[in-house]
Amino acid sequence: MKKNILLVDDDQDLLAALELKLKKEDFQVHVARNGKAALDEIQRKQPDLVVMDVNMPNMDGMEACKKLRSDDRTKAIPVILLTARGEEIDRILGLEFGADDYVTKPFNTRELILRIKSILKRTSEAPSQTRESYEIGCLKVDLANHEVAVKNKPIQLTLTEFKLLTHLIDSPGKIKSRDLLLEQIWEYGDGVFSRTIDTHIQRLRTKLKEAGPYIQTVRGVGYRFQELH
Repeated sequence: MKKNILLVDDDQDLLAALELKLKKEDFQVHVARNGKAALDEIQRKQPDLVVMDVNMPNMDGMEACKKLRSDDRTKAIPVILLTARGEEIDRILGLEFGADDYVTKPFNTRELILRIKSILKRTSEAPSQTRESYEIGCLKVDLANHEVAVKNKPIQLTLTEFKLLTHLIDSPGKIKSRDLLLEQIWEYGDGVFSRTIDTHIQRLRTKLKEAGPYIQTVRGVGYRFQELH
């Protein structure tokens, strides 16, 4: 069955070009011109993934993403944000509002399609771990239900953040390089995207609160998960 992609942008030319490219990749595509129209469209038919611009009239992409994440019916829909802004603070804000990935304009269409396919693959894959859950220190991770709690308080993670956490927690104490994580989770395998890992780790640590320090930086190499004693 074809995957359904919702494209959201107020640039009609860009929408038309992306729609054509995605249809050639055998995706089903719907479009919306702003965040409010996107939310209305999602209520009618939930897409498998949303590609959404940040700067739009009526409701911008970050606000629309925040609303998706606050609704139990839509919180699991993967979101890729598009923006002309490339500052680090904007990437962090995008992830803070719940985006799974962040692409700066102008972008390479093949790269965007690669990111779309990578995220969709993660959503369709069953967890590779043989264990169903982890309980380490104050952190509990339920793999089957995609639930995380710190000191028994639920923590909302995006799909990408959850996948990153489970890759690290599955091998406690083992160092995982940025390139390995990029290949396993994003499937890019290109060091040019190493800042993607750093930004997601920063957001993940913040969300995990007291359990955040369990994710340790190994300078010049990567990251590892290890309970502090």
